[in-house]
This record gives sequence, C-alpha cells and structure tokens, in this order.
Amino acid sequence: MQKVITDDLEAMVDIMPSHIRQSLRQQKDIGELLEVILDLGRTPEARFLRREVVLGSKEVDEEDIDYVASRVSSFGDDNRAGIERTLHRFSAIRNRKGRIIGLTCRVGRAVFGTIKVIEDLIQSGKSILLLGRPGVGKTTMLREVARVLADDIKKRVIIVDTSNEIAGDGDIPHPAIGHARRMQVTTPTMQHAVMIEAVENHMPEVIVIDEIGTELEAQAARTIAERGVQLVGTAHGNTLENLMMNPTLADLIGGIQTVTLGDEEAKRRGTQKTILERISAPTFNIVVEIQDWDSVAIRPDVGEAVDSLLRGNPIATEVRWLDESGEIKSRREEPAIEKAAPVKSPVVNRAMPKLYLFGVNRGRIEQVAKDMHLSPEVVGNLKEANLFVISKAYYRRKPQKVSDAEALKLPVCVLKSNTPAQIRQLLDTVYPRAGAEKHNRLKTALNEAEEAVGLVREGQGAVELSPQSAYIRRLQHLLAQRSHLASQSTGKDPNRRVRIYKG
Repeated sequence: MQKVITDDLEAMVDIMPSHIRQSLRQQKDIGELLEVILDLGRTPEARFLRREVVLGSKEVDEEDIDYVASRVSSFGDDNRAGIERTLHRFSAIRNRKGRIIGLTCRVGRAVFGTIKVIEDLIQSGKSILLLGRPGVGKTTMLREVARVLADDIKKRVIIVDTSNEIAGDGDIPHPAIGHARRMQVTTPTMQHAVMIEAVENHMPEVIVIDEIGTELEAQAARTIAERGVQLVGTAHGNTLENLMMNPTLADLIGGIQTVTLGDEEAKRRGTQKTILERISAPTFNIVVEIQDWDSVAIRPDVGEAVDSLLRGNPIATEVRWLDESGEIKSRREEPAIEKAAPVKSPVVNRAMPKLYLFGVNRGRIEQVAKDMHLSPEVVGNLKEANLFVISKAYYRRKPQKVSDAEALKLPVCVLKSNTPAQIRQLLDTVYPRAGAEKHNRLKTALNEAEEAVGLVREGQGAVELSPQSAYIRRLQHLLAQRSHLASQSTGKDPNRRVRIYKG
C-alpha cells in the first residue's frame, strides 16, 4: 500500500501568519491538508481531503499575503513559487498592476507505491502518457516513476521540471526523485527547448515531463521518442478521447487528418467518402487514464485504440486498482452502449446558417461553394451568425473573438487549413447539397443536443441523440461540456451517436 515518505507539512505551516498558523494546528486531520486559500478581503480557507474549513474570522489583508510571499522563492513567469527542499507549491493571483492579491498554497507530498498498479508498464521501456483530472495524483505518480526507473531499474533519468513541482524548489532536488537528475526551466515557454537540450547534452535513457500543453512541446516529445528515448509524461485531458479532440496535442497520439476516399474504396469500407485517419505512429505507446489514487484505465496500444475510435469501434480498456490489502486487481471494461430514452424530434429550422469567418479566406470559401453549387451567407456581426469558423493557426492564439462567440453560445468550428479539401468538408457538413437533405443537418443536430441537455438537467438519466458524422458529434460533445454534463459516442458508423448524461 501507499507509504508517505514526507510531506514537510511543518514547513508549509511555519510560513503562515500567526493567526492562520494557530488555526491550522488545531485541526485534527491536518495530515490530510491539501491546500490553503488566501484571498485579499476574504477569510482564509483550508481544503482537506474530505472537507473545507474557514480558518478564523479575520479577513486576509495585504500584510498576510506579503508575509507568505516574502517567505517563499521568487514567483516565476507561471506565477508559481515554492519552499526550498520541499514539494509545496504556491500559486499567485495578481491584479492588473501585478500585485499579488491571492495565493493558493498547495501541500506537496512524496509517496511510495503510487505506481505499483502500472509498474510493469513502466519497466517495459515503452513511452507512457498519464491523463487525469487536476488533483488526481498525476505529478505524484510521475515523481515516483522517476525514482523507480533511476533507483530500482538503474536507468539514466532526466526530469524536465518546468515549475519545480516534481523535484521541489531550490537547486538541490528533493530526495523523492532518487538518483534521477533534474533540469530546471527558466520560463514555461522554453520547456520544449529544454526537452531537446536534455536529449542532446545528457544522454538520458528516460525523460520525464509534466504538463505537455503546447504544439512545440508535442513536437519536441515526438523528436525525443524518435531518438529511442523512453518518455513518461502528463498532458491536459482526462481520457484518450479528450486528447483526440484537442488539435494542439493530437500529435501525441499520432495526429488526425481528413482523407477523401474514392467511390469504390468508400463502398468497400462501408463508410462515407470523407473519413478521419491517424497520420503517423503515436509518440506515446501507452495511455494511462488515472481515475483516482488507486485506480487506472489502460490503453496498452494507443495506435490501435485511436484507429478503432476513428472508425467508430471503441475497444475495451483494462481497468486496474488496488484492493484493501494492496493487491492489484484488474478487469476488462467494454465500451458502454446503453439504451436511453428517445428524444422527441426537434422543430426543424430550415434557415441556412450564417457564417462568421476569422482567419479564413472568404474568397476561397466562395469559390469552393460555387463549385459545389452553394451560396453561403457570410456575416460581419457575431450576433447575426449561426456558426463561428476560425483557422487553426488563429485559434492557437486564443483571440478574444473566440470567447465572444462562446459567450453567445455559437458553435466554433476550427478549420485545420484554408485548403479546398478542408473547406469542402466544412461546407458539405454545414449546408444541404442538391438532392440531399432539405434542412440544415448541423442546426438540427445542435438543436437536438440542446434539448437533450435540458432533459438531463431536469432529471432524465441519459439521452441518446440521432446518428451524426464525426464533425457534428464533436460539436455536440463541446455543447455538453459547456453545459457541465458528460457525453460519449456509442455505436458503429453509420449509426454512431452521442449520449449525454450527468458525469
């Protein structure tokens, strides 16, 4: 079972103002402390494993925040700091003038045994990507991976530690990483460069990386994997499906492209002419979805899993967990395909959708539309639009217009490129073709999803939508996500559909 090495809790408590320090030490379950929240003008709070508590009636003032900030290391570009030789992390909230007005003081713990459930995978030499929601223990598991590989398996391990969260603050790394070596990163934007530097200068057999989050970092990870170095890292997302929907990080699992098949090939495969396919071999061989501290879902062959998902045939996953005696248990979990209450047919809106373009070539869209005998309506006002279309290059910059469109609850379509093939796929999905459907499939599908969201919020257990293309299903998933509901795709093409339910 898990055994705590050290949490250096006193180091965290000691730097708190006296009235907060005193209140913390009165808590009987202080060993389960997760973080302390200090916000200017509000009472301080402590979050424990199973509860939250207010630490006294005195509101946090500027002196309290300055007291803590002056006793930790300097805050970097990522607004994070720490206490030297500990794993604690302090994250700052600043006002518009740059002054710190809030602190999240998170307790860092080093724990033995967190990777027992996947130790055989770690020892296989294959590259492994850990996914999971915030706070589920990804970084703790990553720290233990580095120690086991360096100390038990005697490999040359380099940790690229962007926020000093894996190996602690200061120049001397925390003993929890064993004999693994740690490379610090001057600023988060340079993480990809340090990843490459680690390979070129220090001859590692394993590189450990936390929070791969940009396209440059994804490209650096691919470069490292192609040089035969084992990678163990984490990325934003809870599941493999989340990663596939993220255009920035999809390269980690092989990348996804649109392919147009000939008539005979489409007929042979029994699919539509336009399909999604994996571009290349995945950077990571194995994906581990961390469900909680003692339970994981394993995708042992990422390439096979991605291909199956793109074909609409999700494959079973292996779920492992530790029982009360610390023994590893496992089961094969088949994809959930449940019957749900039918949704009544929504009122069909036969109006053609109005497009708002951002970073997309209008002339090229009009030319492709002309070839397809379509007349798209492009508007210059977001409030008049039914669909926000943005190029991938502009979407990466996170412009304000995207936030404005989401605030208006407009579907956002990210166009991979301005090529005729990509534009044709968009128009073929959004607009009815001659002799095809007489109503707007996209508008109907989104209306149906919105109605399903309303039914689930009113108490219905789950609602299954009508079969749709992969592109429309992706928009329906996003709509459910923005409504704070869960969703999954079930069934096989051409009957693959989205199921919406409470998570």
